[in-house]
Amino acid sequence: MKEQNRRVLIIGLTWPEPQATAAGVRMMQLISLWKSYNYQITFSSAAALSPGGKLPEIPGVEFSRIRLNHRSFDDFISALDPCMVIFDRFLTEEYFGWRIARTLPQAIRILDTEDLHSLRKARELAQKKGMVFEPNIWRSLEITKRELASLFRADMSLIISSFEMDWLRSHMPSLTFQLFYLPFVFEEADLVPHSDRLSFKKRNDFVFIGNGRHLPNTDAIRYLKKEVWPKIRKELPEANLNIYGAHLPREITALTDPEEHFIVKGWVPEVAGVLSSARVNLIPLRFGAGLKGKLFEAMRCGTPSAMSSIAAEGTGFANMPQYVGDSPGQLASVAVNLYRDESRWCEMQKKGDAILRSEFSRKDFAGGLKKRLDLLQTNLEKEREENLIGNMLLHHTMASSRYLSKYIGLKEEIARQKQK
Repeated sequence: MKEQNRRVLIIGLTWPEPQATAAGVRMMQLISLWKSYNYQITFSSAAALSPGGKLPEIPGVEFSRIRLNHRSFDDFISALDPCMVIFDRFLTEEYFGWRIARTLPQAIRILDTEDLHSLRKARELAQKKGMVFEPNIWRSLEITKRELASLFRADMSLIISSFEMDWLRSHMPSLTFQLFYLPFVFEEADLVPHSDRLSFKKRNDFVFIGNGRHLPNTDAIRYLKKEVWPKIRKELPEANLNIYGAHLPREITALTDPEEHFIVKGWVPEVAGVLSSARVNLIPLRFGAGLKGKLFEAMRCGTPSAMSSIAAEGTGFANMPQYVGDSPGQLASVAVNLYRDESRWCEMQKKGDAILRSEFSRKDFAGGLKKRLDLLQTNLEKEREENLIGNMLLHHTMASSRYLSKYIGLKEEIARQKQK
């Protein structure tokens, strides 16, 4: 009997950075889940390596560099021959999906959206133009059409937020069967034990954490500095706001103002340490999508958060207005009340623990995901036959992308020959 193929290829938009980005945490959780199903994992990316030039090291995972628009990728996947390919965000499906479909037609194609990029972009556009966000803004964008096309072409798409599941079911109901809700997932051991948590009285100051390459984060920092922090500081003149994050641009680090107790500290190797000593975590996001890693890390550490509705989206906190504020005054009021009121602070800490256990427990999702994967492997041909829209989009994508890729590859080859 032929041994079952257990090789999975993950194509990353970037290399995993679990210490710097929520996307990195998400990727590590996916790797852990697929490893628990006894799959062999190869991770590849066309992204540049870190300054040291070394590939990441994760036990049980092989890493390989790949090239865009190059025939070497076809040779790579033919030799690897995975039974399953996971695309990290829709852009990698655009770049490599047609090559996978052409070279490995029996490989299951899975898209992990991370978040709905089109929803984030539409909200950003509304924010910049001072408009109330409405679905028509989302529908009008080119990126929406591109992202939806990727969702249709995939055999299964992992959606990280319950809000985004509802959004797609409402606005694109024909996609419903291909969607699988898989949020951040945690085990009991991931939560910092109460015995190791600092008490309310032993904690001080506010904290904000966010990667500087993510536009919702840099917008939130400017919003904090200009509109929210002055209102908090008026009530709590001795408190500090410490801002941490990898890749913070110079325009953000320049906002440091010791006299105003507004301190941009930059990257920290372990965010749990700074969250565990802070009294309140601030998440004033004005646009964005998906689940917010900074909220989950705060809950894991037992640190209450004052947040916007965008930050609370997809969690039980979305239905708790006492912790949410979308105007500078509302958000400042929530933050000050949490900072001053020990009983309110302890109540929110307990709610965070309860939300992690009831809504994001790994054991509640791992079994269902495995069943869905097993079903796909058994009924792949039938499910693809029923996905008429996906088949049409894949047909046209393979036709157009194939020749565009050849054109780009030829241009690059000519340029290299000229340089010799």
